[in-house]
Formats: sequence, structure tokens, C-alpha cells
Amino acid sequence: MATNTLQDLNSLPVIEKMSECKASLTKSCVGKMNGKSEDKPLPSSLVVNPSLVETEKPEAEKATVEVEYIESENLTNVDDDADSVLKSVLAGLDSKDWVSVCDALNNVRRLSIFHKEAMLHLLEKVIPLVVKSLKNPRSAVCKTACMTSADIFSAYNDHITDLLDSLLTQLLLKSSQDKRFVCEAADKALISMTKYVSPTLLLPKLQPCLKNRNPRIRAKASLCFSRSVPRLGIEGIKEYGIDKLVQAAASQLSDQLPESREAARSVLLELQTVYEKAHPLIKPETASSPEEEHTPEAEPITWEIFCQSKLSALSAQAVLRVTNVVAVTAREGLVTKGSSSSS
Repeated sequence: MATNTLQDLNSLPVIEKMSECKASLTKSCVGKMNGKSEDKPLPSSLVVNPSLVETEKPEAEKATVEVEYIESENLTNVDDDADSVLKSVLAGLDSKDWVSVCDALNNVRRLSIFHKEAMLHLLEKVIPLVVKSLKNPRSAVCKTACMTSADIFSAYNDHITDLLDSLLTQLLLKSSQDKRFVCEAADKALISMTKYVSPTLLLPKLQPCLKNRNPRIRAKASLCFSRSVPRLGIEGIKEYGIDKLVQAAASQLSDQLPESREAARSVLLELQTVYEKAHPLIKPETASSPEEEHTPEAEPITWEIFCQSKLSALSAQAVLRVTNVVAVTAREGLVTKGSSSSS
């Protein structure tokens, strides 16, 4: 009878024997194959890691973590005592758990809005950790860090100028080469920066970025530059040095990306307007008396002469081509409009 049993066992297909052994996932398969008793390990396609079997949960039990992106106007005050949140915020920002980092970043935003003075002394430690979050591979952390940067700019203005370099570099990088929703958040942070940080302090930080090797970073820096220059006003532009601004804008006219070139055009037109207001040309018909017509005066330096004196020949030609074409177009538009109304 034992002989019959052995024969029946031998006649079983190998697949059936393997399936019998598969029931024990943590043990090697032991069976008789071809009449010999031997230890036969499971094929790699059938082996299951025991640790995964123990820790894996059914789909219904798996928790899904969703990060809520709260707009600044919808933020509420910190739930706990502000002092306790201040003490824990640095540890949260430096946590290895990305969800904890996002919570800490939102707390930084709340503290910046509702407890501005209390957070001020922590900025020197907070800003480097925000920069670290901007480098995080998780997009949720990056976007929250961008939103945090925007709120820091609006709350602290010029107080963060000395800490701005590394933050500015990362925001320019994220706004130019990341996922779309991260780029949009970084763009908003840069707009907040140019709105709330003094242009006199910001422009020296931006000018080196206009020469960055990455053309996309140059383009984003050019847009920030074009938003900051008009905020100087006429007197501010004079004090900063109109020649420096013209040279910086002229360098972007031949840039690789159209965004840089368009931003440079807008800056140059602004500077031309300011220059011509500061150096008006006296026309003969505006003289009030014949004596004033013959009064010797220094001939005013025109915009064309100014550009030629401050720029290389090629750069001056490019700047004059941009500013003169636009000026002529504007004048032609006015003439056309006037003739149509008169007819």
C-alpha cells in the first residue's frame, strides 16, 4: 500500500507539489521529486517577503495622506499657545517626516501673520530650514515652502534682506523647472518679494541672477527686475544710478528666452521715460523772451547720446532700436487717432 502511495505521489505534476508547499510562505519547500527526497527552495517569482506579509494592510485600512494648501487669507491663528508653537517649530521644520514638515511650515505662516514680532528673532534659523524644504523632493513640501516664503516676504519686508540670497536662488529655480503647481506657487512668492521688499535692497540681489547660466532662471530674474525698477520712482532711479539699470537691462535684450527680452524692453522704456523727464529738451517756441533764446546754455544730452556713452556700440544700437521703434509707433498711433477723430 505504501508502494502505491509513493507511486501516486510521484505521478503528481511538479506544479501541484509546489502549490502544496506554497502554503507555508516562510519555509523552504521539502518534497520528493523523481523519487529522491531533497530541499527545494521556492522559485523567486513565488517567494514572498515575510516582513511584507506581516506589515501589509488591506486596501480599506491604508491611510491616505492629503496635504491641504491653505491660502494666506484663510489661515487661522495657532491652536495652542504661541510660545509652545515657537519652541516646537524648528524641530518640526527639521523633521524627517514630510507631513510634520508641512505642518511646521503652515505654523510658520500663522506665526508670521498673527505673531509677527514673536517670530522675528527666529528668522535667522527659520529661513535656512525653509530653503531646505524648497529642496525637498516631495512636491507637497516644496509648494508649502513657497507659500511660506510669500507670507514671510509680506510680513517682514526688508528684515530678511540679509537672509535673502539662498531663498531667492531656490525660488527662481523652482519657478522655472518643477511641476506646474509648484512653479505657480514659486511665481507668487517672487511676486510677493518684489512687492514687499524694498527695490533699493532687492535689485543688487537680482542683478547677479541676470547672468545665471540657466536661461530659465535668467528669465524669472528679469521679470523680477522689471517689476522692481518702476517701484524706485524717478528719484529712486536717479539715486540708484540710471546708467547701472540701463546696462543691466541692455544685457537681457539678446537673451535666449523671449521672457527675458520682453522684460528688458519694458525696463528700458521705463528708464527712457524717466531720463527724458529729468533731461527735458528746450524747444525754441517754449522760450518766454527773445533774450532767453540767445542765452548760452549747455546742450542737453539726449537719450541717444546717453546710451552711446554708457553702452557698447552694439548694445546701444539694440537699446535705441527698441526704444525708438516703440516711441515712433506710439506717435503714429496718436496721429492716426487724431486724424480719424477730425474726419
